[in-house]
Amino acid sequence: MKKKQTKRILRIAFIVASFGSLYFVPWILVKAWIMPLPDSIQEQVSEAIDLGFDGMIVYVDQAGKPPELYAAGWHDRKDKIPANPKALFKIASVSKLYVAVAVAKLVNDKQLSLDKTLAEYIPEVVGRIEHADKITLKMMVQHRSGIPDFSRTAGYWVDPPKANRENLELVLDKPADFEPDESYGYSNTNYLLIGDILDKTLGYSHHQYIKTEILMPLRLNNTYSLLSEVNIDDVMSGYYVGYDGDLKHNEFISPAGSMIATAEDVGKFLRALNDGSVFKDGEQEIYSSIYVYEHTGLLPGYQSIAKYHKDIDTVIIQFNNTTNFDGYDWSLAEIINSRVEKIVRKKKADHNI
Repeated sequence: MKKKQTKRILRIAFIVASFGSLYFVPWILVKAWIMPLPDSIQEQVSEAIDLGFDGMIVYVDQAGKPPELYAAGWHDRKDKIPANPKALFKIASVSKLYVAVAVAKLVNDKQLSLDKTLAEYIPEVVGRIEHADKITLKMMVQHRSGIPDFSRTAGYWVDPPKANRENLELVLDKPADFEPDESYGYSNTNYLLIGDILDKTLGYSHHQYIKTEILMPLRLNNTYSLLSEVNIDDVMSGYYVGYDGDLKHNEFISPAGSMIATAEDVGKFLRALNDGSVFKDGEQEIYSSIYVYEHTGLLPGYQSIAKYHKDIDTVIIQFNNTTNFDGYDWSLAEIINSRVEKIVRKKKADHNI
């Protein structure tokens, strides 16, 4: 659920409250919103655990100050291992930022063209993905292709397919959500296809390209493309409300959200993305024309928020390892994130007095 939706729910909550009922709005959201703002980020992160999250990690990088890491709750609740601020985490759709940077770099190198169509890049999907001859690479990067999202298939998360081809087959021969470039529709299928385009263009895995061209230059030594590349014990456990098991062993291999990283590494990447140091000459202009400079991510058991606040030159990364079917945990996470931001702004303002 997006920030605007969260604020809308809360506005409705208070309107309904004036008439004596909050039946349709989770009280926990109202509580989180109206609680007095704590004095420190660590207190806020600890309060998040009291509100129902099993574990949380927050990274804050303010320009001119050493970055700070905070954690509370459990890294592994079964074995009673406390949350580790340096733990690896499934960053889900935050991965799309790295893929979009790779696209910008290859476009700048003239290996890719933003105007080339899906039909030209992957001829075998012609007749199976509607409008493949009109959908450009740029439209896919920007979620303006109209290609249905495989992850929205009914019952998808009960037993997700393990192979990218199986994910793609879920939307083949399905009608488009809209005409190409006529609307916006967030679709993981776009990035699944982009990953295939990158692999075919490069002649090798785009994971290796991202490592060589993005991760290594930035010294992001705790960022990985796939869960299979890491020691599973280093990964923060993930939990789904109503299910007792640990979801960290479930691997999501799609380029739409497969990456694993520490909060610190994501923070360093986001800083480099926004200050331009991840780019070579000509690349940032291309990137700015195709994608965003912050992102959120969601997988069963894992929520991530990666934001850069330009006016205070601050990066805030937030990971929490609890999700639920109703989705209010997402709204709750965004409320916590907004409160962390408020604490940062308050301290900055107090310091400048």
